Amino acid sequence: MSLERFRNSLREEVQIINASEFDIIIKETTTVPTITDSEITYSNLDTKEQKCKLIETCILYIDIRNSTDLNLTHRRETMAKLYSSFVRAMARAGGYYNGKVRNIIGDRIMVVFDSANCFTNAVDTAILMNSISQYVLNKEFPHNEIKCGIGIDYGKMLVTKAGIIKNGSENDSHKSLVWLGRPANVASKLTDAANKSSTETRTIVTEGYYYPLLEDKWLWIDRELEEFIDNFQTTSSQSIRHKSSHFDTFYKNIEETSQTNPPILMTKAVYDGFKRANPDRKCIKENYFKSQPTISVQGFKGDIYGGNVHFTVFNE
Repeated sequence: MSLERFRNSLREEVQIINASEFDIIIKETTTVPTITDSEITYSNLDTKEQKCKLIETCILYIDIRNSTDLNLTHRRETMAKLYSSFVRAMARAGGYYNGKVRNIIGDRIMVVFDSANCFTNAVDTAILMNSISQYVLNKEFPHNEIKCGIGIDYGKMLVTKAGIIKNGSENDSHKSLVWLGRPANVASKLTDAANKSSTETRTIVTEGYYYPLLEDKWLWIDRELEEFIDNFQTTSSQSIRHKSSHFDTFYKNIEETSQTNPPILMTKAVYDGFKRANPDRKCIKENYFKSQPTISVQGFKGDIYGGNVHFTVFNE
């Protein structure tokens, strides 16, 4: 096929799918669909329809922190063992509390849960995965290098089939289930933020005020850089003048504060659902999961909760 004919065939297919008479048929479900679900179809250009399913539930992602750095500092054989161990362990953990693994891309795994009891199952899965990361995988690698981030959200997702049908061994690589909606996007971004370290730098200016008539002649005040600048008056000359006649000197300090986010992050919807279902759990009574006001996710304005929680049986 010439490139021109190939271009024209693509244009025709895209126009058919996006035409007003092309129907998207949606059926609600409470169980996690599979790639073989006959009620979810690829775009049918002949019948001009595509069948999808809508599910309201929890979705979880997990991946390894600093995987790029690990690739640069370890031999290929070591990384092959690490990735195999991680994916095998986390895929098994994903199913322990009835989750369904629906995507594995490199070191990122996606787990979706049936709607029934989804809050408890999702959070328990996160705790299990965090336990495995800290007390199983890290025992096999020195310096506690294996750190994972886990993100969970809850809401409605439209499940579609995407790709094309190919003959032979290439068929599976050209098709997949696609999970459309805010929960998948937010959970993925929470995973990016979980167990991530950051350093904030700020400039502090210490002002010295001299009062010759007082017993304690010097007064020292720490100010943010902008506040320090605001204390100066503009003049008609090239000189500047401080608003206080007692201002005498100043010096500058650079302060650095470091923060590492909890390895498990979830939206308030997930936390509230888990709390309602498990009011007597120790992690709820003792507030193991706390609000994280310093963590933000692009496109999400709700509260985020996080914690470093594990099952004690793993560190015995």
